[in-house]
Amino acid sequence: MNSRSDKATSAAGRVLSRAVLRQGGARCAVLCAVSTAATAAGLLLPALLGHTLDLLLAHAPAARWVAGCAGLVLLLALLDGCAGVLTGTADAHATAWLRRQLTGQVLALGARATARFGAGDLVARWVGNAAQAGTAPGALAALLAALAGPVGGVVALGLIDPWLAAVFLAGAPVLALLLRAFTRDTSACVADYQHAQGRIAAALAEAIGGSRTIRAAGVEDRESARVLASLPELSRAGQRMWRVQGRAAARAVTVAPLLNLGVLAVAGVLLARHRLSVGDMLAASRYAVLATGVGALVGQLAALARARAATGRLAEVTAEPRPEHGTRRLPPGPGGLELRAVTAVRGGRNVLDGLSLTVAGGTTLAIVGRSGAGKSLLAEVAGRLADPDAGEVLLDGVPLRDLTHDELRRAVAYAFERPALLGTTIEDTLAFGLTARSPAAVRSAARRAHADGFVRRLPDGYATRTADAPRSGGESQRLGLARAFARGARLLILDDALSSLDTVTEHRITQTLLSPTPPQTRVLIAHRPTTAARADRVAWLDGGRIRALGTHRDLWRDEEYRAVFGAGEASRDKTGPARAGDVGGQVGTEARG
Repeated sequence: MNSRSDKATSAAGRVLSRAVLRQGGARCAVLCAVSTAATAAGLLLPALLGHTLDLLLAHAPAARWVAGCAGLVLLLALLDGCAGVLTGTADAHATAWLRRQLTGQVLALGARATARFGAGDLVARWVGNAAQAGTAPGALAALLAALAGPVGGVVALGLIDPWLAAVFLAGAPVLALLLRAFTRDTSACVADYQHAQGRIAAALAEAIGGSRTIRAAGVEDRESARVLASLPELSRAGQRMWRVQGRAAARAVTVAPLLNLGVLAVAGVLLARHRLSVGDMLAASRYAVLATGVGALVGQLAALARARAATGRLAEVTAEPRPEHGTRRLPPGPGGLELRAVTAVRGGRNVLDGLSLTVAGGTTLAIVGRSGAGKSLLAEVAGRLADPDAGEVLLDGVPLRDLTHDELRRAVAYAFERPALLGTTIEDTLAFGLTARSPAAVRSAARRAHADGFVRRLPDGYATRTADAPRSGGESQRLGLARAFARGARLLILDDALSSLDTVTEHRITQTLLSPTPPQTRVLIAHRPTTAARADRVAWLDGGRIRALGTHRDLWRDEEYRAVFGAGEASRDKTGPARAGDVGGQVGTEARG
């Protein structure tokens, strides 16, 4: 399994690397052209300087050649500046593209992404690794130019005299081995460094999310130590990177001068034999330096190794399969929901185990069960926020997998216990996700959720910035309910979305929620007996299966069912089931397994 996963990640990494290079496109082509032109100018300069020196020593007219050398130096400076600008823009464009791809992938995966990688690690990949991976186009173009320098230097040495090139090529394999070892060692160090960064970021995100609990427990120092537990590993990986680069530079410094000395020695012999001029000697010394330009290669290879390791980290996320959507649309219907032998595995455990359930359209079903029974996962599966590992879910007879993305999201609406209130203003928040925005519909939904009153009391009413709007947990839940109501979906799923409401407000919202207008199927995750009592039917979830189905009044006779709600609350609410008979409607249900 791990081998298949590694192969998939490697394949995804290669695809992503090619895509990043394609994103560079025209910019990288221009960058390569400019870098190559700069390298060509750099290769031309020693020959020009050598010829100019020969003319000066011969007391021949050399003003034009001196001007040519000065012009070539200015051109080199201009080309280097252009290459820097092009590298920056290419890197920025590739980084922005990678971040868009990663954002879309994470949002498409939903809870699977944070469960697999952790929120902090994902942020580290989005911020740091995407920026490093985005340097690949510029690093590759610079590497090609850096390679052109040594190759051009060797060719130039051969043109001056073949013996000069032969002396240099005799030691070239040693340089090649040094570069190969450097690339291999750097890649391993960079990968370790980036993984340690991700672990620190993940632990920091957890600590920030639980900051109030940490402060209340007085364990700030212990949590700081936990967050920074990977810091020594990060330090060791960073030190290894510097040691690898230092060793490569030291070896290059040892080998390169020996090659330069060999070339100069041979050039001196040829000069003494009048086979070379003084200008040729000068040019040969400069070309020998260019040919041994390992320093530039080391830097570009290190940058490319960092970009490659970062791309691999991003590929781990992009290799996760996205949910696939079909092409079908829903027929007219009341929102009948059916789960057929649904199994969902989390952490190696069947949280839902062959669960089958049918809810007739236009009715309300409450899901109850102890903590860990799988209620929230059932809510996710019912509206395809998560896919089951086996079985299927149908809405009005159509499998959810067969629906288009837009059709599915129009048909199903959610309200959560702790809603994420996205949007600039309160009105934006309530209309979030709507393709056709109607202020009248938004306000009507707020009235249904009994949120209109406190929204109008805000400084700017519905135009109040959401981030600046003071609100309690119950008011946030009412805004989340209003957002769900505004969608007008045929299936409404409430995952404990009434838990923070006071009893009076809950009763009023429940009456509105259970009204036959608009026609809608409702699935409620219920933790309170009063909520379950107002539903048409109750599905008692236990161990990932439906243990019993029926009205709250009938199930209340079972002591174990009453224990689901807690003995204290159950004893105080013994009169609650008596109200269940006031709720009209029927739910067709089927439980197997």
